[in-house]
Amino acid sequence: MSWMRGITCQVRRGRAARTQWKADMAEFKAAQKESQRTGEWSENPGPPPTGFSLLPWLLLGLGSFSNLLQGKTPNPWVGGLGLFAFNSLYIYVVFRSFVKEKREAAATRVALGLMGLLTCGLALGYGGSWLYFFPLLGLATGACLRGPRLGRIGLSLTALAAAVSVFRAGWDAINVAYGTFLSTMVTAAILSLSEAVRELRAAREELARRAVEKERLRFSRDLHDLLGHTLSVIVVKSEAARRLAPRDMDAALSQISDIESVGRQALTEIREAVTGYREGSLATELDRARSVLSAASVEPVVRQTGTPLAPQTETLLGWVVREAVTNVVRHSDATRCEITVDSGAERVRLTVTDDGTGADAAEPRHEGVGGTGLKGLTERLAAAGGSLEAGPSPRGGFTVTAELPTESLELLTSMTVATTAPRAS
Repeated sequence: MSWMRGITCQVRRGRAARTQWKADMAEFKAAQKESQRTGEWSENPGPPPTGFSLLPWLLLGLGSFSNLLQGKTPNPWVGGLGLFAFNSLYIYVVFRSFVKEKREAAATRVALGLMGLLTCGLALGYGGSWLYFFPLLGLATGACLRGPRLGRIGLSLTALAAAVSVFRAGWDAINVAYGTFLSTMVTAAILSLSEAVRELRAAREELARRAVEKERLRFSRDLHDLLGHTLSVIVVKSEAARRLAPRDMDAALSQISDIESVGRQALTEIREAVTGYREGSLATELDRARSVLSAASVEPVVRQTGTPLAPQTETLLGWVVREAVTNVVRHSDATRCEITVDSGAERVRLTVTDDGTGADAAEPRHEGVGGTGLKGLTERLAAAGGSLEAGPSPRGGFTVTAELPTESLELLTSMTVATTAPRAS
């Protein structure tokens, strides 16, 4: 039968919830013992509250049950069925109250309404110890109805309990109304606070997880770009040394010396990238660009005009120079590369233009705007209030144009938190 299967499923769910609660409690106790041993505060708040935490309050109904056993209750079958129905509805409501979706479901609200009607009927019919069903009703109401309307509902329930108690037992039973109000409001306050603490803890853990992911992304991008650029420089200078060795050994040795210098500098930059304090100098990157372009038989033309730049602005523009020059060396087959830095009162513009094969060889670089290295640059400049454009030039070749505010609060903040380098294309 369907109702038997439903009861069986409910029993199984109750057992599973009880098992999970025991496991959480064991973990909480272990954390408490560890905190006592180490003298550090444990952040484990213990198992989340469940319907089991409200079950002991059913002992308030022992007086009514005792009256039934002693034959002091008229129509004991009616009283017994009422007691069984009330306990069943109470268990149903309180267990559903600890799951938000079930707590807000219409079935839970209907069951709570039936509890209210049954409580009024039993209290009016029998009085005495049956009046203590009102505080139990308050517990269920506080657990189920947590929200801005709880105050009005709690006062209304208290007034109803007071009226029924005075009608059945006189003013001596007014404490039932007081107990009803306390059980309603205190239960709602404790459960709401517990839920808020757990939500805040979960939010903090999520923020910590995202911070770790962000740091991993910073490290991977920074290291990837450093290695990509450095290896490109070493390859270019090694090829130049190989070409020069048969006819000009001094020039070849000069290139080999540059390779050693680049390697040592790469080691320093990697150490700085690991610690997260790496900041590039635009002047240093421009000097490196001249050296790399010359070694690749590309004529470098560098122009820099305008006011001095903030260190954070120079860092971002240095990344643009590094990425653009690496692409020129690797993809363009160019013979000339112009790098122009124009700093104004409000904006600074960096342009890197080559006379290479244009759209054909530049195809992977054009993809980079939405791909690897240039995509990282685009994101970084956009976060700092700037922009990056890259594509074939009208007169042939390829152009990368970056703009940034001369002073940007977003730039300062983002670069202070973490210098996330773009990935090399």
